[in-house]
Amino acid sequence: MDWLERTELLLGSEKLEDLSNKHVMVVGLGGVGAYAAELIARAGVGNMTIVDGDIINESNRNRQLPALISTLGKSKAEVMGQRLKDINSNLQVKVIDSFMDEEGFKTLLSNSFDYVVDAIDTLAPKVALIKEAFENQIPIVSSMGAGGKFDPSKIEICDISKSKYCNLARMVRKRLHKLGIRKGIPVVYSYEGVPREYIIKTEGERNKKTTVGTISYMPPIFGCFIASKVIRDLVGDLEQ
Repeated sequence: MDWLERTELLLGSEKLEDLSNKHVMVVGLGGVGAYAAELIARAGVGNMTIVDGDIINESNRNRQLPALISTLGKSKAEVMGQRLKDINSNLQVKVIDSFMDEEGFKTLLSNSFDYVVDAIDTLAPKVALIKEAFENQIPIVSSMGAGGKFDPSKIEICDISKSKYCNLARMVRKRLHKLGIRKGIPVVYSYEGVPREYIIKTEGERNKKTTVGTISYMPPIFGCFIASKVIRDLVGDLEQ
């Protein structure tokens, strides 16, 4: 049985063939990005670039797809690259085990991508990726903060200009405004408030000043929303 038989039944052979020729890049393979990457691969996208310079640590196991006792200390990008190939052996996947900065994204996005997923959880590289995708007119969807959220019914997909009650979205909007970007960036976010007691200051972690309490299911659901946005945009409307 063809592993994409049920996908073809829904989408049709032409759209499935089209997906097999698409190239999607996912940057950030933590709680949100790894699930998004896997679901995009399972939908039949044939070419992927996945980017993350981090390793799997103990605190990742409550929410991150590649985080297991057996994978502690391993590269998130390498683990996810192997996992995606184990789903689709024909998948063309480029694994970039590196943290990227503005110059890195400029070089990377000079390549041709059909869609970019931003699942970065630190502000400066997140804004840099959004800026480069926007200026290169590459479709992008960006994940806002899943931490401190508990109710999945309050997750939405909207333009960043319409996001509310999300501290990360507020900070991203502020920086994008300084770059002259006020709208045109689809985001997945939750309008659920985050009480201060869910947040503690962090010492010693790369690019992180705070740690936010996070439940197991919220980042994966964000990843599901992101994958749905990517696939629906790539496929277009289904015939009724």
